Amino acid sequence: MGIQHVDSAEQLANVTQEGIVLVNYGATHCPPCKALAPILEELEGEMSTQVRFAYVNCDRLPDAAASAGIMGTPTVIVYKNGEPMDKLVGLRPKLTYRLAAEKLI
Repeated sequence: MGIQHVDSAEQLANVTQEGIVLVNYGATHCPPCKALAPILEELEGEMSTQVRFAYVNCDRLPDAAASAGIMGTPTVIVYKNGEPMDKLVGLRPKLTYRLAAEKLI
């Protein structure tokens, strides 16, 4: 299925409403965000049957980013059934994101 690019706050609410969803809040001008993208794409390929992945461009959706409490990019929030369960700020190793999602499965 791939990483879903979110275009609105309403779409973000719908995407995170059910199941486990790892949402990457980033920006196109952010070098760590660019480094994170292939890590999450690889992880999505490995975990797509258990976890969904989404991307929010904070420059295009500043209100959605503010509502999620995003203070810097990249920030990854792991949601379970619409509730934020974990927040990872900054670029982390792939295993960190995997473990954050796996503990909710």
